[in-house]
Amino acid sequence: MRLVFLGSGDFSVPALRAVHGAGHETACVVTMPDRPAGRGRKLCPTPAKEAALELGLPIWQPARMRGPEAEFALREMKPELGIVVDFGQIIPGRILEIPPLGFINLHASLLPRHRGASPIQRAILDGDPVTGVTTMFMDEGLDTGAMILQRETPIRADDTAGSLGARLAELGAGLLVETLDQLSGGRAPRRIQDDSLATYAPRLRKEDGLVRWTGAGKQVYNQVRGLDPWPGAYTFWRGSRLKILKVSLERSPETRASDPVETDSKKGKFATGTETGMETGAGTLPETGTAPGGTPGAILKVIRGVGFLVSTGDRPILIERVQPENGKPMGAWDFANGYGVAPGERFEPYPAEQ
Repeated sequence: MRLVFLGSGDFSVPALRAVHGAGHETACVVTMPDRPAGRGRKLCPTPAKEAALELGLPIWQPARMRGPEAEFALREMKPELGIVVDFGQIIPGRILEIPPLGFINLHASLLPRHRGASPIQRAILDGDPVTGVTTMFMDEGLDTGAMILQRETPIRADDTAGSLGARLAELGAGLLVETLDQLSGGRAPRRIQDDSLATYAPRLRKEDGLVRWTGAGKQVYNQVRGLDPWPGAYTFWRGSRLKILKVSLERSPETRASDPVETDSKKGKFATGTETGMETGAGTLPETGTAPGGTPGAILKVIRGVGFLVSTGDRPILIERVQPENGKPMGAWDFANGYGVAPGERFEPYPAEQ
């Protein structure tokens, strides 16, 4: 089958490689223009462009898909089918009509749930137990086209948006090849989405990473995982921004023994919590202090070799890894020890003052 492949981000790379490996003819890889990045603002290609160069495929990088030049160029390519995976631009209706078989899209959710630009992050933020990938026929709506195939995967307790995205990209690559096989044989189904079940995952902003300590501990836990690697969860401490890179939920006394919290630390992995501290196989990890009360954002305990407990709207969470402003990532205990973090201090800004 003769295809045009529209993709830009990391999520598109396994799909491009899989389509090429399946023997389909890729007339062109259409991707976003090179953009400046890093401190030197050097022009950098998209991940899809880098993969296309490795595969020896033709590349086209239009600034916009809405102009007549884009329509003319795609008509000249004479594709049978268009594929869109993590492209980064809206495809106009007149473009969608060019290939005889139309355009299909690989989307990183179980549609109609999480339509939009950030489905992977939103699945973690919302605490979904499972997510998946969907192939669909494209129309002019926002991820509203008829679905072809779906495949699901559980969301693991330690998943971040980065790890889940990598797994979904590989899962989606296989599903896309299967979809192309069914299209080639005229067997591809068309399942209309139930709009009443739709949820939306709008594009993320840096401000979405601000931790609201008055929320539930599980929400903070999901926020840290769901916004890793970008935009990242953060708070303010002594007037400076502090990124929160890794957290664990502090369990209630009734569930700690059967539902352990785990973390990497200099003392090894601790397996269960007690009402007076955290335990490892070697015994209880000593604390450097305990603060009374449960004001959201307050540091309750600093645990030697592990990190510190912070109060939220309903339960403490264990901060395990952080990154100070203009600093490098480090263990939360190293941060607490080096910066003199004391129980009773509070993270800012206080949500009640916003």
